[in-house]
Amino acid sequence: MYSATTRDIKVTVKPVFLDDQSSPSENHYVWAYHVRIENLGAATVQLRARHWKITDALGRLQEVKGAGVVGEQPIMKPGESFEYTSGTPLGTPSGIMAGTYLMETPDGDRFDIEVPAFSLDSPHFTAKLN
Repeated sequence: MYSATTRDIKVTVKPVFLDDQSSPSENHYVWAYHVRIENLGAATVQLRARHWKITDALGRLQEVKGAGVVGEQPIMKPGESFEYTSGTPLGTPSGIMAGTYLMETPDGDRFDIEVPAFSLDSPHFTAKLN
């Protein structure tokens, strides 16, 4: 698992390779990732938007931006959390994802929180040490 905390908002991510949805012979690899967002602070926050940077093993970068996550813009009061699962395909057997969530307080304060970089590794990937 990977985690990062920004302004008392903790984001934890756990990626899982989906062998049953992947086709290595066709260079199609799929991962699910489970995200938990915990409000450890004193202010209520709402997740307004996401910005992902997904890089495959060949260094190709794909950026994904949009409102909320999985069709929701969850509101988290102090001590509350929100969890969701999503997924991503890649054309290579490994990669990395990282990003930010745009959060907003009831008084209109908007700020980005870090989504920790996490590794997308499949059993079809062989690491090469230099």
